[in-house]
Amino acid sequence: MVLSVKSELCRNHLRIVKLPEMAQGAVRTALAAIVTSLLGLSVFQAHAIDHTQLAVIINTADPLSVQIGEYYVERRKISFQNVIKVDFPPAKAALTRDEFDSIKAIVDERSMKHVQAYALTWAAPYRVECMSITSAFAFGADPALCASGCNGTQVSRYFNSPVTQPFTQLKMRPTMAIAATTFDQAKALIDRGVASDGTMPEGSAYLLSTNDKARNVRSSTYPLVEELIKGRVFGRTMRQNSVKFVDDIMFYFTGLAVVEGLDTLKFLPGAMADHLTSTGGVLVDSSQMSAMRWLEAGVTGSYGTVVEPCNLPSKFPAIPVAVGRYLQGETLIEAYWKSVQMPGQGIFIGEPLAAPFRRAAVR
Repeated sequence: MVLSVKSELCRNHLRIVKLPEMAQGAVRTALAAIVTSLLGLSVFQAHAIDHTQLAVIINTADPLSVQIGEYYVERRKISFQNVIKVDFPPAKAALTRDEFDSIKAIVDERSMKHVQAYALTWAAPYRVECMSITSAFAFGADPALCASGCNGTQVSRYFNSPVTQPFTQLKMRPTMAIAATTFDQAKALIDRGVASDGTMPEGSAYLLSTNDKARNVRSSTYPLVEELIKGRVFGRTMRQNSVKFVDDIMFYFTGLAVVEGLDTLKFLPGAMADHLTSTGGVLVDSSQMSAMRWLEAGVTGSYGTVVEPCNLPSKFPAIPVAVGRYLQGETLIEAYWKSVQMPGQGIFIGEPLAAPFRRAAVR
């Protein structure tokens, strides 16, 4: 079932048009079923993508991409066979489909069959026409992954799936961008991801229910998240727009155009956080808060949309899935990717192999 709430855009402000009660109940039932399935699997340790199955894509025309890529390869012990070098102008935010297809053809040719996922080493370009660049690398440039107006897009078969080898099983490679505008930022992000592996952190989940009605649509799932994390991570719904001066954050989810107080917070290595808004995935020139602000504040993984998605929850992370999969020991790239039912317009950013809840994680 597609998990969605219809919406429409009015003067760049998202306005909710509520579904009939029957449809709302069906959405809640579907999410509850997902949580039940995750609870049933919680005693098992998931098989996760590791450093032998991740290819790193470096843009040799971008000195920062080269620097980030080389450092990541070293820290995660990525084989030279899994390093793919391309060359294209890095300055612009978006690629045309023709430009992207030329790059993707090179990447496809150089990808070994055992490669299950990609890591990009740049913040821009972050978009391919109406798609995010991470979804374009995952699926190929496909108009079915775009939408005109407040409509849904093609659903990902990877959503909340038990798939452990996405390329082998689904012929797609989930992709995450190690997004940064300076090497120091990228280095800190990579180091956090590596440091998080197997730490079994006892942090807290901050589930903020804000007064922004259009962007607060995921708050109805918070009770399910509370049930899912019970005994693993402390967390509760907080009816406020921000938190400040806390130092134990493992998860932070909210719905606002701009999140205040990030400079007062401390995130644990491996932390996941995002804010539902229209253009959080417009990484380097957004009129709203870029998802990169989370990474700069100390988060290890985040998500945002690169074009107007309206407030369809299916285009944003389903928090019970993201948290549940992560707690099972899946990597950041797997847990985040499996949480978005319609990922075509959303970009995944962070350190892909972070696995804080996986015992004996591969470093």
